[in-house]
Amino acid sequence: MTLQTALSGLLGAQTGLNTVSNDLANASTTAFKSQTALFSDIYPANQSNVAGIGVSTSSIASNFTQGSLVATGNPLDAALQGSGYFVVSQNGQQQYTRDGSFQLNGQGQLVTATGAQVMGYAATQTGSLSATLSPLTVNTGAQGANPTSQLGLTLNLNSGDPVIPATTSFSAANAATYDQATSVVTYDSLGNANRIGLYFVQNPPATGGTGTSGWTVYAQPASATGATVGTPQTLSTLSFSPSGQLISGSPATLNVNWGNGAANSAIQFDLTGTTLGAQSFAVAGITNNGYPPGSYTGTSISSSGGLMSTYSNGQTLSAGTLSIANFINQTGLQAVSGNLFASSQTSGQPVLDIPGVGQAGSISGGNLEQSNASTSSLLVSLIQYQQAYQANTSVIQAEQQDSTRLIQI
Repeated sequence: MTLQTALSGLLGAQTGLNTVSNDLANASTTAFKSQTALFSDIYPANQSNVAGIGVSTSSIASNFTQGSLVATGNPLDAALQGSGYFVVSQNGQQQYTRDGSFQLNGQGQLVTATGAQVMGYAATQTGSLSATLSPLTVNTGAQGANPTSQLGLTLNLNSGDPVIPATTSFSAANAATYDQATSVVTYDSLGNANRIGLYFVQNPPATGGTGTSGWTVYAQPASATGATVGTPQTLSTLSFSPSGQLISGSPATLNVNWGNGAANSAIQFDLTGTTLGAQSFAVAGITNNGYPPGSYTGTSISSSGGLMSTYSNGQTLSAGTLSIANFINQTGLQAVSGNLFASSQTSGQPVLDIPGVGQAGSISGGNLEQSNASTSSLLVSLIQYQQAYQANTSVIQAEQQDSTRLIQI
């Protein structure tokens, strides 16, 4: 019986040594979760008030506490702050990890260091997120031009500017035929940065009118080379209330045939917020939904899990958002090689969310979670298991010597 008891102690000490050694080996592994060997007594069957007859390994428990964060400077690295796991697809199987050392493969897919595809909710053409999980893919090629179709322009018009007689014919070349002028950049379907000159004429008050005078806005398109395109067009006539608030004339649409091989443009001008008063003429704000083509410059992960790519034309495009999985019982997760976990009946099915929503933790971009293995504690445990192993080895050797003497008697 003594031999059996010592043998069980030897096996238990070996299990402890294996567990501690694995933790020490992964002390520098990103987001590694340390493990602890748990033991229980062995008692003779159907007997009480007797000494135990050894030890057995009851389980190997994982420590799921969060490790500290370390800055890497890599915009594709991501550390989870709070609960949850990144969702990945490894060889067609859905698995989970807190290791956020991501990179892009040759197809522009976001993958882990081992090549597993990172799963999330891809961005649709309308800017919303897909309702189903899929691999996240970044457009690393050129981004095409987007022709200007919406242009917002907020102006401050000066009520003290001269009134231009109704008999005066407008001419962009004659500054006496208008009060103020400015220009805006618009993009055609080829990405050319064309300009549209805008000219503002304060009209005489209507006969018998009590409100402020109206303002006529003329538009003169010009190509990217500066050559005028067509003749000036009347874009809109703006009317203001006695307090100087715009009451009509917006929005207004300008149709342009650029004559350079690009598609014709229909540009809607939104002049909301334009005011009239005793103030200097000024352009208070401009918005433009068009842009030229651009080349890919890089990708980063935002705190909300968005996969954001930038291009040389100043545009930022979302490829989607990372998905975060939580479990009713994370201690039931099955450890898989490569710092991955798989769900089980004990862990329950994953509850999926985007970062910062529900139980999902937030993302710290440019950082990685370190291993939660404590080297100092592990070295103490290593010494304890070594001593237990040696002690049980001594018991076995002594038992063998006693058995030899009995045989020789």
